[in-house]
Amino acid sequence: MSTMRPLSSTQERKLLDFIDDRFLDLTRNYKKRSDPSSTVQTLSSYLAETHPLLSLVLQIPPVPPSAPLRTTLLLRLTGEVMQSITGYHPDIETLPQLLDWLNELDRGWLAVLRSQAWDTDMHTGTTNAAPDPTIASMSQTERTRLRSLLISGTGSLEEWLLRLDTPAGQSYELILESLGLQQAFDDLFTGTLAEMGSLDGSMNVPQGML
Repeated sequence: MSTMRPLSSTQERKLLDFIDDRFLDLTRNYKKRSDPSSTVQTLSSYLAETHPLLSLVLQIPPVPPSAPLRTTLLLRLTGEVMQSITGYHPDIETLPQLLDWLNELDRGWLAVLRSQAWDTDMHTGTTNAAPDPTIASMSQTERTRLRSLLISGTGSLEEWLLRLDTPAGQSYELILESLGLQQAFDDLFTGTLAEMGSLDGSMNVPQGML
């Protein structure tokens, strides 16, 4: 039996207030990202700014009644980030950092789907939580929303990569291949989608990322 405890009502309220403030600050700075006063003028700085928020949300205990809060906040963060990425101009130097961020998000969702605690050192879910198998980690509505966010987000990333500055006559696929990044982009979120039972050949996989 798990010894992990949920957040108290006071802890939950303080956490929500803190995260809401972080989201507001992030949104404010993103909207003025072309201004020198913004803390997220580049995609690299945006990813660095949002990573602590990702880590904090994932550390919410995966036991009732705290587990649904982790799911709700991670859905919010996922939607925010996937939409904001394409607001920047893609550059080759930042792509590895982006892939690391998105792959950690994928592992985070796997932890949520499996009701696992988050290991902040290994950046992955841990089986130490011993979740109650009778409690669903996510509702069907939440799973549907997550699937939509990941698939539409991946499709938007494909269109975004078309704006990558490349030598004349070279496609972005050739550039990614030369950098050893093409397979990583092809495999984005396959772990989470497979866990939800979304992968059966080509179904629910953005065609352009195959």
